Amino acid sequence: MFAVISGASKGIGLAIAKKFVTNGFDIAICSRSQHEIEKAATELQALRKEARIIAYVCDLQHKEQAQAFGKVALDACSRIDVLINNAGSFIPGNIADEADGMLEKMMGINLYSAYHLTRSVIHSMKNNELQKGIRGHIFNLSSVAALKAYPNGGSYSISKYALEGFSKNLREELKADFIKVSTINPGATMSDSWNGSGIDASRIMRAEDIADAIWMMYSLSPQAVVEDIVLRPQLGDV
Repeated sequence: MFAVISGASKGIGLAIAKKFVTNGFDIAICSRSQHEIEKAATELQALRKEARIIAYVCDLQHKEQAQAFGKVALDACSRIDVLINNAGSFIPGNIADEADGMLEKMMGINLYSAYHLTRSVIHSMKNNELQKGIRGHIFNLSSVAALKAYPNGGSYSISKYALEGFSKNLREELKADFIKVSTINPGATMSDSWNGSGIDASRIMRAEDIADAIWMMYSLSPQAVVEDIVLRPQLGDV
């Protein structure tokens, strides 16, 4: 079994990668940082010595680099079973006064990355032989910011609304191909975005909570798919 996970050098992406590696998957992961992706690959290899870990450096907001990562993944294996579009970035700001170019930046990182990476591997997934009733599963990491607008959400929220639309369209397109599509909308989750915030780690979710939810969705019977899931801290949004 083989999974492709974008933005997997830390935080939610690394937690997801650990979950799949420990459950027998080989994986392809990427990051913009050579140092961070090598560190992540070492951690993952230690979890299962025989696992095949493909670590690639790229910036997925650029179409050519997203396509290149897809090709690397396809060259590494004969079958991609799971694609997890996790790469993303949060930069707060209001539409009226956020920096010029912020919309383009957020759309590139949070939407175009998923769009171009998915398109680079989807035809291969469609050609997979049915295994346990499905040909593959695509997970798109969105946000509660895609469900309800809020002050200081700005272009980040816009990009996540767009990702939500992409994911819903993909779900409808791939039903008959027996490829599942799931959208995950997490609230506040411990990651680099919260560094220096002063927030108590017990107030927000762990990255492992998101990984556990994704593995649960993947583990369902072929007759069932979780189309959308929302996860929030027990005490609500921060």
